[in-house]
Amino acid sequence: MSDFLTVFITFLLIHLIGDFYLQPGRWRAAKQKFTYRAPQLYIHALLQGIVLSVPAVVLGMDWRATACLIVIVTLSHLMIELWQATRNHHQFTHVIVEQTLHAVVFALIAFHMTTDLTIDTILQHDKFTQGMLVALAYVLVLKPTSVVIGSLLNKYSMTITDHSPQMNGLVAGGELIGYLERILILTFTLVGSYAAVGFVFTAKSIFRFGELNKSDSRNLTEYVLIGSLLSVVSATLIGTLVSLGLDIKMK
Repeated sequence: MSDFLTVFITFLLIHLIGDFYLQPGRWRAAKQKFTYRAPQLYIHALLQGIVLSVPAVVLGMDWRATACLIVIVTLSHLMIELWQATRNHHQFTHVIVEQTLHAVVFALIAFHMTTDLTIDTILQHDKFTQGMLVALAYVLVLKPTSVVIGSLLNKYSMTITDHSPQMNGLVAGGELIGYLERILILTFTLVGSYAAVGFVFTAKSIFRFGELNKSDSRNLTEYVLIGSLLSVVSATLIGTLVSLGLDIKMK
């Protein structure tokens, strides 16, 4: 029997190919429009279950286990797709939740199929603490850091007029840019690529320079600069502390 990662990655790879590359766009539109009344919903779920039976047999599952796999994958896919069809299919949060649920199903199946992985082996693995530490770092640089930066900027935001034309832009666009910026900086810091951190900050500064150069508001310039520096400093600091923690754990 294959190991957990082999089974999980194989199932997830086939699912992603079937869900994003082979599923016709008109099927997605039909599911979105007719929800549970769309035949495409049931056909797609059944096809996903049947296709996954092929690697299951190759990986050594008997026919009973394969039949159970087809039923489990088909029903779980049907329920998840039905939930997604009743909501905005293109909303980022819903797409992430949908694919995470699929991944959890495949992880549980792979966990059941393999004998090399148990809860005890996960908890006692040498890399478990490091993995949790890295996960903690990514969780910290997203919403918690955004909230802290927002609270620090509150006392400065009142100096900028609410109807200033320079403040026009995408709704929550600045927050998303901050998320992406901190994820990149944290990743580069964890792998020790500090030059890339400087490249991210420089690239953002170049794009911002043209916008701020046209603005006559010194308040706006200082506001954006403070926010950018807080974002960069927080992500770099968290990444550095986690890197030190990983080095201590490895010794």
